[in-house]
Amino acid sequence: MMADALDMHQVRGSFPSLAGGQVYMDNAGGSQALGTVAERIRDYLLTTNVQLGATYAAGKTATDRYNAGYAAAAEYIGASRGEVVIGPSTTQLFRNVSYALRFQEGDELIVSAIDHEANIAPWVDLAERQKLVLKWWKPSFGASNARTNPKLLASDLAALLTDKTRLVTCTHASNILGTIHDIKAIASTVHDRNPKALVCVDAVAYAPHRRIDVKDLGVDLYSFSWYKVYGPHIALLYASPLALSTLHSLGHFFNPHVTLENKLGLAGASYELVHALPAVTAYLAGKWAGIAAQEQRLQATLLDWLNARGDGVTVWGERSSDPAVRVPTVSFTVRGWRSRELVEAVEAESPFAFRWGAFYSNRLVKDVLGLSDDGVVRVSLVHYNTVDEVKGLIAALEKVLARRK
Repeated sequence: MMADALDMHQVRGSFPSLAGGQVYMDNAGGSQALGTVAERIRDYLLTTNVQLGATYAAGKTATDRYNAGYAAAAEYIGASRGEVVIGPSTTQLFRNVSYALRFQEGDELIVSAIDHEANIAPWVDLAERQKLVLKWWKPSFGASNARTNPKLLASDLAALLTDKTRLVTCTHASNILGTIHDIKAIASTVHDRNPKALVCVDAVAYAPHRRIDVKDLGVDLYSFSWYKVYGPHIALLYASPLALSTLHSLGHFFNPHVTLENKLGLAGASYELVHALPAVTAYLAGKWAGIAAQEQRLQATLLDWLNARGDGVTVWGERSSDPAVRVPTVSFTVRGWRSRELVEAVEAESPFAFRWGAFYSNRLVKDVLGLSDDGVVRVSLVHYNTVDEVKGLIAALEKVLARRK
């Protein structure tokens, strides 16, 4: 076994649902949960299901568990406890941020046109409410394959940034294309031009695949959902000191307004789900090199097959399997097939669970890629998938595609 190879028996044994008959390849919509996550949720509900802050024994234990969950989440991304808040979803957390920001009329927002709507709609609404200038950050189409592989580049920002820029938003990895953006370069470019501007990043499609260090990235607002990262259905938001000082509190007037949780927590996250987070961080510790290596093998197997077909198959995003440029969220279309039709034909006679559609990135799919409501076929893999599973999907796809030539 290679030094960075995962123990796949141990990995797959950590996810009870994988013992069933379904083969999960819709992981960008939500990963399977660790067995230890479910155990911690159950234990909390059965032994410490009380309000936080009480002085009796069960109340003290509940509070300690909640605080330990928060501490694990903050440490996991290289932040302090006061710089993070846990909420129901990335969508909700970004919406909360939009109501905690107060800019001046005429200030400018730069919003990515290829993101999930969670990182678009709050800022469009904010611009309308506060009479701000909304600038769309659209990918450059200079490269020959740009129409099928649009990317956000730091160099694109020169024409958009001004002294009035207050917020720049983008995705770390596209939930359609799988493309990894150079967030560190983007953040540096923004801050060099305007130190007051905030850089807000949606990391939902990136977080299941790579280690995160928000300080190294230089971002100001950064969010992802734990249910995409083998955990419960809650999300995490980080705010830099600059962002934290910029955000107004949405909390009750009589409560503290110091930490990000104070300002945006709004009655606290689900206690039992926060208690489950240390199970996720413990599981992932020391596995990142192995995860990247395993996922490279998975995406190489699928992409090599797609790239070799050449019979009307279009890969949307990076055609390379290099883990430096993409994660194993692979989208494609096939000439002569509607995406829904193809997915449902394969699912009707196989155990493979994957999806079709726009996946809340409607502006990307329709306006940038020029596709219909039917969208793409998306196969989204994570480290607990196996090469044999991918080969099985390929065989199922070949069987269905052979019926129409």
